[in-house]
Amino acid sequence: MTFLSKDSTIAPAGFNRWRVPVAALCIHLCIGQIYAFSVFNKPLSLLLGVSAPSPDDWSLTQLGWIFSLALFFLGASAATFGKWMEKAGPRKAMFAAALCFSTGFFLSALGIYLHQLWLLYLGSGVVGGIGLGLGYISPVSTLIKWFPDRPGMATGMAIMGFGGGGMIASPLSVSLMDRFRSASSTGVGETFMAMGAIYLVVMLFGAFLVRVPAPGWQPKGFDASRIQEKKMVTTQHVLVDNAVKTRQFYLLFGVLMLNVTAGIGVLGQASVMIQELFSETSVGVAKAIDAQEAAGFVMLLSLFNMAGRFFWSSLSDYIGRRNTYIVFFSLGIVLYAAIPTVGGSGSVVLFIAAFAVIMSMYGGGFATIPAYLRDLFGSRQVGAIHGRLLLAWSAAAILGPVLINYLRQYQLEVKGLPAAEVYSVTMYIMAGLLLIGLFCNLLVTPVEEKHYEKEPEALGYA
Repeated sequence: MTFLSKDSTIAPAGFNRWRVPVAALCIHLCIGQIYAFSVFNKPLSLLLGVSAPSPDDWSLTQLGWIFSLALFFLGASAATFGKWMEKAGPRKAMFAAALCFSTGFFLSALGIYLHQLWLLYLGSGVVGGIGLGLGYISPVSTLIKWFPDRPGMATGMAIMGFGGGGMIASPLSVSLMDRFRSASSTGVGETFMAMGAIYLVVMLFGAFLVRVPAPGWQPKGFDASRIQEKKMVTTQHVLVDNAVKTRQFYLLFGVLMLNVTAGIGVLGQASVMIQELFSETSVGVAKAIDAQEAAGFVMLLSLFNMAGRFFWSSLSDYIGRRNTYIVFFSLGIVLYAAIPTVGGSGSVVLFIAAFAVIMSMYGGGFATIPAYLRDLFGSRQVGAIHGRLLLAWSAAAILGPVLINYLRQYQLEVKGLPAAEVYSVTMYIMAGLLLIGLFCNLLVTPVEEKHYEKEPEALGYA
């Protein structure tokens, strides 16, 4: 176990820091599979009937909780183990993430074999969710320390992988299920076993590759004194226990939660939404969107989700994190409020363009927040602070899908609205949430000096 210790990961002189993003991508491209988990929902609802649902098969509503549980435990585990991760080092945390994430698949495969839904909740939801949380935060803090000159770009590289993981996992999952499908099986259980093994190997490679910079290391040509010229960037450090006592932490909690709530609810229902808004019965629609075209729409959103993580976080290095979020919220309010009108016009192109931009900012919000935290609280325990803040993601993982799903169901069943009209109220609510998020972001100011770390060496974090 000495190989997993933090001391064993200290990089030697001349180490190429660009190897660290590769290690981060090995982790994030794997755990990003959660964004493609919906491809399993229909096959999981046909485990017994195979070709048609049987009375004892699980419903899509029951299965939908797996995704929400996974994201909830992502935030909860990141908050719980963030401080341990800073002390133990990224390799040990990434190793634990690999074991938890792959074990989640194996437990779910057992649940399929025994037809026990609670094992899927435990496997892909709880244990796999803990792997998600540990894997999500472990490379981010390390990258910020390796790239003090470009923290936004650094976090964007890693978190871009999380957004892109779904693009890899979706066709891989479908291909494996097709390979394992038979007259008596949908192939999901065998696919879970295979994917668990594949992700275990790739994530362990990332864990063995990662390194941390030696104490006092700085990139060539980097002038730390220039940071002081930027109003919203500190050269001091705030430890996690003090960071959670500041109003800046809770303002950023609101910023992340509201930005994610608006995006994640739409992402989970993107396929259904575009088919219902542009169906044969919709006014002004020249051609209805079928399931295959809707799948292409979801893939396009995943692409913009991934690209936005790198683009917006890199741009934030130049225009500042606060200004970047002002763009997110201001533009997001306009786009969400315009969706009902765009959908009613029958313009598929405008609808897709609006959601492509929305998804790019959704992804950009995830990638920019670690650099925002580094600017306000310093880099000493930014991973632990980031972990605590990801509880906002846990809250959004419940709030976003609930707003979309239950409002849709209420308007269909109680108010009797046509399917093409049920999303208007939801989009206006999302725009209102973004307005609150905009105010939270505008209230962010530098952290007061009383919260700064006084004796870092004595605390063992130097």
